[in-house]
Amino acid sequence: MKTFAAFALFSGLAIAAPNNTVEGTYVEARNADIYTGPCYANSEVNMLGNLAVMGWRIEKGAFDGVDLSGLGVVGVVRANSTLGDVIVSAYPVHSVLIVDQKATGPQRVALQAFAKRMGGDLFSKVVRVEVAPVTLEFDKNNLHSVKANLKAGDLASIETRPIGEGDHHCSNEEVWYAPLTKVDHAMAGYALAHDFKGQGLDATWSSPLKRSAFVGSFHLND
Repeated sequence: MKTFAAFALFSGLAIAAPNNTVEGTYVEARNADIYTGPCYANSEVNMLGNLAVMGWRIEKGAFDGVDLSGLGVVGVVRANSTLGDVIVSAYPVHSVLIVDQKATGPQRVALQAFAKRMGGDLFSKVVRVEVAPVTLEFDKNNLHSVKANLKAGDLASIETRPIGEGDHHCSNEEVWYAPLTKVDHAMAGYALAHDFKGQGLDATWSSPLKRSAFVGSFHLND
């Protein structure tokens, strides 16, 4: 009887647990090329690629039982070395989170939890949380054009365009690093703008005009 009661109690808790079902769009940019050839990658590794801005716009869904539809959250990271390098660890990584000003108190908490779930160890050491207007806009006529514009107040921004023939410098470019978070679909893009002007990371930067961006979509369902 005790075993049955414990099972019933556990089952009840499992049923009552909040379901995380979230989907939307994503963009990131780094201070190193992610679409590149070996010669360029080797010249940047362990020297660049330790700084990044990443942002999510939640089209619909809830996290920890809190509706986040229409809201955005941005993560900014400063790593010890090049993010994605398989030889030298990028950790420790320190980060700043910027949550949407439109969010209510519970939504701001849920946005932070969502970003930590999506970013994993990148957000294990969040040193500062900011609140700002967050927008992430895509070319609504053609998502595959890789045109995106992310703004987090005056703290961080990314603007991208497609990679063109004029961006191929050594004729054997490929996607050198994977996206920093799980995505359903992502395309490499050219960063017209990529900057962070906030506090908390002992660094601010502007790293435009690089083949350093990903634009994609995501979903989380657990």
